[in-house]
Amino acid sequence: MATPHIESKLEDIAEVVLMPGDPLRAKYIAENFLDDVKLINTIRNMYGYTGYYKGNKVTVFASGMGIPSIGIYSYELYKFYNVKKIIRIGTCGSFHPDVKILDVILSTGSYCKSYFSVLLDNQDVNFVDASYLLNENIKKVAKDTHIPIKVGKTITSDVFDLYVDNEDVFRANFPGNDYLAVEMEAFGLFYIARKLGREASCLMTVVDSLYDKKSLSSEQREQSLNQMIRLALDAVIL
Repeated sequence: MATPHIESKLEDIAEVVLMPGDPLRAKYIAENFLDDVKLINTIRNMYGYTGYYKGNKVTVFASGMGIPSIGIYSYELYKFYNVKKIIRIGTCGSFHPDVKILDVILSTGSYCKSYFSVLLDNQDVNFVDASYLLNENIKKVAKDTHIPIKVGKTITSDVFDLYVDNEDVFRANFPGNDYLAVEMEAFGLFYIARKLGREASCLMTVVDSLYDKKSLSSEQREQSLNQMIRLALDAVIL
């Protein structure tokens, strides 16, 4: 079985998927966290790997950047490969004074002004919830393993937040002041999951902030990302 963007056989892909944006991060996760790893996709260098974590079959598949890219890969994985759960793992920018560099954010839902839902379904939707049960798994694992996370609504933007020249204009496009972070993919993933009756969640590490200008060493960044990866892996196999 193959799709226009995935060359894998049906049996090559697990029912649970971790989805980083960067193909090289998918490679890193596979090589450092999974056993008996097999490379199962190389089309467009959007690497996918399947292996075993604590005896459970898990796929790690890159999404690329932005809603159109994650929309393609999540749709094909859910629709044609019988994937049941996807957790996006990535980075984000802080949009709230209480959210600091290296905090881990769990999105309860994402607001976006994209026309994605209109073009896909002729539905004018701007907010989509993450999957409640999958989020509950993540919160349980975080509590049991003493990993601090911040939980709340997030923003999906078509514009990379560090390139925003006018913060007032940017903020004026999002209702309220209670959004914790901004990233570029979660809305697309959540919408596709809802459309197809699947589960989706999003975990993010904060790497830039409007309020916290702390610079990160490569060791600090790697340690924080590793903690988030383990949290996602433990949650997705519950």
